[in-house]
Amino acid sequence: MKRLFLLWLAFWGLGLNCAWSQDTASPYQVNWLRDGVITAGGIGASVVGSLLIKNKDRLTEADLVGLSKDDVNRFDRFSAGYYSASAENASDYFFYGSFATPFFLLLNDHVRQDAPQVFLLYGQTMAIAGGLYSLTAGLVDRKRPNVYDTEAPMDVRLHEYAQNAFYAGHTAATAAATFFVAKVFHDMNPDSPARPYVWAAAAAVPATVGYLRLKAGKHFLSDNILGYAIGTSIGILVPELHKHGSRVALVPTSTRYYDGVGLVYSF
Repeated sequence: MKRLFLLWLAFWGLGLNCAWSQDTASPYQVNWLRDGVITAGGIGASVVGSLLIKNKDRLTEADLVGLSKDDVNRFDRFSAGYYSASAENASDYFFYGSFATPFFLLLNDHVRQDAPQVFLLYGQTMAIAGGLYSLTAGLVDRKRPNVYDTEAPMDVRLHEYAQNAFYAGHTAATAAATFFVAKVFHDMNPDSPARPYVWAAAAAVPATVGYLRLKAGKHFLSDNILGYAIGTSIGILVPELHKHGSRVALVPTSTRYYDGVGLVYSF
């Protein structure tokens, strides 16, 4: 978590230092103050969520007595008891490697000339993804599948993060990074025949992470599906909401039940 936090700070700082000069040919429009506040809010949410996670009550051996896979819903029950240290280690390679994928965009001339904007938006994407995950994991207790494996090492079953199954943070963060790259490449290279392949790669990497986290016993299938969906949405929506002429917008919303913001698509 600390490494992710430092990465977000680095990307945010790069964007803030350079975002003053914008190329009018860019498909995106950023605002230093607005986007800086949003990014800082995401980082702040991540810090608060990390504190909530740290202060969670840890499982004890007494909690494992009588623990049954039947307590898990039918959709996810098949993976209760999964555990694989090798799958967990493999997932980390894809997870951390995905954070470097935006740098491949610098190989593209269209992206390179607007790199400050792109990396500001990338920092914002990862800050939002990290903040949302941290708060959710800090507020929701759900035992990981490996807790149900009676043959798994006790330090694994009683790990301080053993109740952070909901939702899959690795999958969400990876999807946010790779789909951000695909979206930016798509927007800045409208005539490129490589676009379908970039989207396919963007989809495959977090799917691989989700599969490995499932086999590792870190998350149930529903946790991975939700994490994939959330990460994908953030990775696509952040650049889309900053795009000139975008048909998608966040607008203030007031109903009988709540006041907030709504996502609107203009046909």
